[in-house]
Amino acid sequence: MFDSLQKRLGATFDRLRGRGALSESDVDEALREIRSALLEADVALPVVKDFIDKVRPRAIGENVIRSVTPGQQVVKIVHDALIETLGSENAALDLGSAPAPILMVGLQGSGKTTTSAKLAALLQNKEKRRVLMASLDVTRPAAMEQLKILGEQAGVATLPILPNQMPVDIAKRAMASARVGGYDVLILDTAGRQHIDEQLMLEVANVRDTVKPHETLLVADSLTGQDAVNIAKSFNDRVKLSGIILTRADGDARGGAALSMRAVTGAPIKFLGVGEKLDALEPFHPARVAARILDMGDVVSLVEKAAETFDQEKAEKIAAKMKKGEFDMDDLAEQLRQMKKLGGMSGVLAMLPGVGKVKDQLAAAGMDDKILGRQEAIIQSMTKQERSKPDVINGSRRKRIAAGSGVEVSEVNKLLKMHRQMADVMKKMGKGARGLQGMPNLGGMFGGGMPKLPPGFMPKR
Repeated sequence: MFDSLQKRLGATFDRLRGRGALSESDVDEALREIRSALLEADVALPVVKDFIDKVRPRAIGENVIRSVTPGQQVVKIVHDALIETLGSENAALDLGSAPAPILMVGLQGSGKTTTSAKLAALLQNKEKRRVLMASLDVTRPAAMEQLKILGEQAGVATLPILPNQMPVDIAKRAMASARVGGYDVLILDTAGRQHIDEQLMLEVANVRDTVKPHETLLVADSLTGQDAVNIAKSFNDRVKLSGIILTRADGDARGGAALSMRAVTGAPIKFLGVGEKLDALEPFHPARVAARILDMGDVVSLVEKAAETFDQEKAEKIAAKMKKGEFDMDDLAEQLRQMKKLGGMSGVLAMLPGVGKVKDQLAAAGMDDKILGRQEAIIQSMTKQERSKPDVINGSRRKRIAAGSGVEVSEVNKLLKMHRQMADVMKKMGKGARGLQGMPNLGGMFGGGMPKLPPGFMPKR
């Protein structure tokens, strides 16, 4: 979501880092570029002004101007100011006493119904809460059916549909059902509209007064940019938001909505929708997002995601084989599937520090998520014997495998080479070899040519 902003800010900070000392005019020039980058990213003008006003006095202070590493000091100051703008820490849901009503509001098309199901699945699967969902949308055709189907897919209970009931009546029935059923959380999916109107606001306000929700969450599409900020302000003025969920954060939005919303409404961003699947909702951590914007990476989120998708039993089997120095094509296929669960190549690379500087080169080298699909198809086109003993794969077999997977023979060759490299590393690890000498580079491993990395790409130990 923050690619363009990351690129602009990265170029500015690279120029600052290259200078031994900074004058006040150097700082002012950098701040002008930062201001321009924020405005281009759709950040609201008052928020940009406030941000620059925070950064400037700190950046021209005596400690920075005379610092040994003034460029790095300025980056830290901007990083701290970004965290202040986004919110100091992740704002957890206030569920309080059961059943805790959560009111989901927003415009039509923002992904409100799907997000309701995502939130329900997260609370039920990760927080171990019993969740009931109810649709109050009596205007959009099949809205209630949609929530029911999503509930079935997520394994979350939904309120039975009764025809000809009004939203407030449905809300009352949902609260009664949640109490009787012993549910911890009740998620109420309200009706959306194409634009802000008085009828919508009055309906939402009436439901709010009836159920007295613990949380009133605005679901906003991050692709709407500056309009999303105006929508958030309108809802906040009428129903007082307690939090915001930004959908389609995995798209090519400029990121300005995320930087503006908290400052404009005072309501924290609590979650980001990062995909279509029902598990594609993640907590919003301001410090981690600020680090991503400044191309510092987000290794903590990567580790957390890996822990969630980690299959302990399969990992132990592979570890046992590694001790014997064994690593076949089935093991490689499992590693590819694990990579896809982590968000694919792009998802993993986005969380590593310094990758923003080489994104274009990585793309040019052919390192994208399509590689994983092609490589998995190649392995699936092999026989059981070929997967367990890749050394038997000769020229004619390579042609057959290539034809079966719809790729060129050269791609089969690259995959076999990648397997050999990884197998060599596994053998060294199995023998207790220290360090990562002999570890294949990222480009070689995934069938692409690894681009030359810029100085300082990898963080120092």
